[in-house]
Amino acid sequence: MSAQILFEYFPNLTQSQKSQFERLEVLYQDWNQKINVVSRKDIEELYLRHVLHSLGIAKIHRFRPGSSVLDVGTGGGFPGIPLAILFPDTQFTLVDAIGKKIKVVQEVVDGLKLTNVTAIHSRVEDLDARFDFIVSRAVAAMPTFVWWVKGRIKKESIDENRRNGILYLKGGDLTEEMADYKTAQIYDLSDYFKEGFFETKKVVYLPMKFKG
Repeated sequence: MSAQILFEYFPNLTQSQKSQFERLEVLYQDWNQKINVVSRKDIEELYLRHVLHSLGIAKIHRFRPGSSVLDVGTGGGFPGIPLAILFPDTQFTLVDAIGKKIKVVQEVVDGLKLTNVTAIHSRVEDLDARFDFIVSRAVAAMPTFVWWVKGRIKKESIDENRRNGILYLKGGDLTEEMADYKTAQIYDLSDYFKEGFFETKKVVYLPMKFKG
């Protein structure tokens, strides 16, 4: 499957963005042979299973220019790298505790000449910075994830339409896992993408509550 699937769902991409998305496959195939960060099956469906899935967040929320986003447990760079291509005026910090994965992320970022991405080999708990939004792709159950990122979200929001918080790519039945989060909003990606892969995929938006 080619990058064309992205262009159908995101028809307003610039030529530069299209070129960057098209180069993703070559870069990942090359680096995946050296450092395996994407399964062989998934590398063959990179644009569907990784890139388009990552961009599902963009169907829910458009990051404002000047905002900052943290991608926790980014692995090979998802969802952070596709989102950074789509939102070139937003600053993305991609963090993972596994050094070889961050090495691949950095090489892909360099290969695409992305100037709005910082890749850090670290645990999120060890970061000092705060961000407008935190994104991730099912690295842990929501209660665990919320604990990990505690204190990492800015209190002041620059977006009048949506409070700062978490945008989390999850799958399956979330009823039990999300029971304690009354303010969460859950979006079915099957409402935005017709491919069967997205049938059970969701984006969870969890606005952060602050005492004050």
